[in-house]
Amino acid sequence: MQKLQSQGVHHITLVGADRQTSIDFWEGVLGMPFIFEQPNLDKASESHLYFDPGDGRLITIFTDEERRPDPERTSTGIGCVHHIAFNVARVTFLQAVERLDERKINHSGVKDRGFMDSIYFQDPLGLLIELASYRFEPPHGFTHADVLMEAHGVRVARGDYNIAEIHLADAIEAMIKRSRASLSDDRSAKDPY
Repeated sequence: MQKLQSQGVHHITLVGADRQTSIDFWEGVLGMPFIFEQPNLDKASESHLYFDPGDGRLITIFTDEERRPDPERTSTGIGCVHHIAFNVARVTFLQAVERLDERKINHSGVKDRGFMDSIYFQDPLGLLIELASYRFEPPHGFTHADVLMEAHGVRVARGDYNIAEIHLADAIEAMIKRSRASLSDDRSAKDPY
């Protein structure tokens, strides 16, 4: 039996309340352009709104003008979505607390995740949203996942609890050394330089 090989997230669809609540949050708070709308082809009473989260993929929302926002926390039971995380540029992340405070949106404050920083808040329907900002850029030709897998190996070999910045730095150095040729016989760090 062969795998059905995934090549990335195509889209995520959420059940929303009314149309304007979705537009106000996904475009008005998170800056995702509202790119098109059509009927929900499986349920004629609903509309299907499409938003671009920034990477050309899609976040879509089923809306119904008869539904009203309910900010109670979305279920996190087994089989339910705990949260959705969106990548933001470091410069945007550094302003996230101020921008959320200006809108009077309750949030977690900045959370140190070792390899990234996070901030959490809820959408108008109680879904937990995370804004995440990596603390590193992968070397040319590699992805964030490549660096994290390498850093995981470094962390485990050292017996450390979680990935920290030192693991990332050492992983990136090792990846560059393996992937980039040099005419030098000795590429080790030199003292005092």
